Amino acid sequence: MLRNKCRLSIVTALAAMSLLVVSCGSSKALQGGTKPTKTEKVTLDNAETMSRDFLRKVYDNEVYANSITSKIKFTVNTGSKDISVSGSLNMKKDQVIRIQLTPFGLMEVGRLEFTKDYVLIMDRMNKEYIKASYADVDFLQKNGLDFYTLQALFWNKLFVPGTQKITDSSLKNFSVAFNNASSDAVVSYKRGDMSYAWSADKTTALIKSVGVTYDGKTSGNTTVTCDYGKFKPLGTKLFPTDITLRLKTGAVKNADKMSVNISINNLDTSDDWDTFTTVSGKYKQVDVQDVVKRLMKM
Repeated sequence: MLRNKCRLSIVTALAAMSLLVVSCGSSKALQGGTKPTKTEKVTLDNAETMSRDFLRKVYDNEVYANSITSKIKFTVNTGSKDISVSGSLNMKKDQVIRIQLTPFGLMEVGRLEFTKDYVLIMDRMNKEYIKASYADVDFLQKNGLDFYTLQALFWNKLFVPGTQKITDSSLKNFSVAFNNASSDAVVSYKRGDMSYAWSADKTTALIKSVGVTYDGKTSGNTTVTCDYGKFKPLGTKLFPTDITLRLKTGAVKNADKMSVNISINNLDTSDDWDTFTTVSGKYKQVDVQDVVKRLMKM
């Protein structure tokens, strides 16, 4: 029974993370030919300044640590059941994101590793692994979806698709909507068929959620939502210790019912661990589509 549950967890996690990668606005110009009045210009200038200052505050909330490690509880909800596995999360900024699944803390059964060049998923129970390059998927390249996009999601950061870091000049590509009826502001960005929307607290500027939507035209929209909660101190900054990923799409069977939650415990900044995984020759490489087909049959 435990073996089957662990296998399901690994397969479902793979599908969720893969779909996150695959499926994961500019300031408006004045309309009309008349020039704004002096009062209107002052109002616009004030709004732009307020938006720019808020964006800087959101960006400045990024933690200073270069490495984050933690014990985690990894829960996959398939719509009909919850499957929880203990494990660990290890991240080194601009290098790797690694999730290891270890039921009862006894033995590692699965590993998901994201690096700048590839995604590695290991099923240790069946001695199988998947290794895929971001560059192998033309769609990802065209829409600027890469390791740094994933890193921003896991590190609770604002990001510009296709770039490693945000600069002060790149902030002008975001728009900010302040709603008096809400305690949150919405930061948005659009690139091609991809739309991004961050919800950030007006007072603290902490990012509480981010939604990434792909406009599939005739095939419909696919949206990945990442919610953050239970912020705790990490150095002088705050870091979310509850992260939930949800998928909404008609392209994959039962995907709308699926979610992944990562509950983080014992945050640490230790970097005394191997950065990258070396796959043993005893493992068989399999195709992503083979794993997705298994999920479709569940």
